[in-house]
Amino acid sequence: MIEINSKSSTPIYEQIINEIKECILKGILKPGDKLPSVRELSTMITANPNTVAKAYKELERSKTIEVIRGKGTFVAENYTPSPTDDKLEELKELMKKIVIEAHYMGLDKNYLSNLLNDIYNEF
Repeated sequence: MIEINSKSSTPIYEQIINEIKECILKGILKPGDKLPSVRELSTMITANPNTVAKAYKELERSKTIEVIRGKGTFVAENYTPSPTDDKLEELKELMKKIVIEAHYMGLDKNYLSNLLNDIYNEF
């Protein structure tokens, strides 16, 4: 379910967050599905439990998952995306980097737009 690249420059907790969000987006994880406990997931991906806890805390803060005391951690039933100014700014910066890289690869706006549409449709 979750794959971590230990050679990546992206922190492990961010990789966990991104992987869980991707699984939800692809429908692999559905609202109400139970997630592994912090200890279980840390064992599965060979990561420090504190790292997994940090990822879960961030996902809980964004209301992507919910913790039910005594029962476990679940994909939120009624998650409604709501972009924050910080997240929008972060997304804009990421897109800027992509546009710059695409330009230096010789890719035009149409190619980049089609590529984005293809990726979006995969989900």
